[in-house]
Amino acid sequence: MTEQLILFQKLYDLVILMYPIINHIPKSHRMVLGKHLEDNCLVLLLLVIKANKTRDVNRRILQNEISDKLDSLRILVRLIKDLKFLSINQYALLSEKLNEISKMVYCWSNI
Repeated sequence: MTEQLILFQKLYDLVILMYPIINHIPKSHRMVLGKHLEDNCLVLLLLVIKANKTRDVNRRILQNEISDKLDSLRILVRLIKDLKFLSINQYALLSEKLNEISKMVYCWSNI
């Protein structure tokens, strides 16, 4: 139970970190890239809550969905870095947080 609460808090911190970054994406790209980043972050939070409450086979399905969303988020973060909307330091911080969250999800899936 504690691991899931830590996972939720790590994801929540990531979402808080993402909003200022999304707001600094140029307006011409914010409606697409920013929206996808925001949606992926919020969906991840909701999936973790849902998976934490689920106790049957559906939990594994939700955990796989969480893993897929994390992969999507990782790709989007790399894209905004490559488009120069994100500094190298911001990218390093986000990548570190995403890797930490991914490891937690992986451990949680194997329980």
